[in-house]
Amino acid sequence: MKREFIKLAKAAQKAKLNAYSPFSKFRVGAALLTEDGTIYTGCNIENSSFGLTICAERVAIFNAISSGASKFTAIAVVSDNYGFTPPCGACRQVLSDLAGNIDFVMMDSKERFKTLKLTTLLPFAFSGKNLKRSLKLKK
Repeated sequence: MKREFIKLAKAAQKAKLNAYSPFSKFRVGAALLTEDGTIYTGCNIENSSFGLTICAERVAIFNAISSGASKFTAIAVVSDNYGFTPPCGACRQVLSDLAGNIDFVMMDSKERFKTLKLTTLLPFAFSGKNLKRSLKLKK
């Protein structure tokens, strides 16, 4: 396991402590690594109107982008679940659009790791290229 992924997972564990999950009791932390080595974190934040809940992965990437970061290499995600916690569909799409084919690192409660490329989690992703192709068809 890459040392940087262990450091990233530890940062995600720390972020998880700030999760606000009074309804699901499912705390998640994420840590996003930039090309220059900066780590941006996020945690899930629930709302009584569940559709307004935001996942840790999106909090981390929105935090990074709002701070001026734009080039990413990996994201780590941890939860209280005994197994690995993959990203939801919305997070897969956001990460695909904003971070590209980065490493997605999951750590379970026994500190075992599983690492996948984002394209493995979201094959045939919709992207801005699809929009450009549709605009060309209309001309």
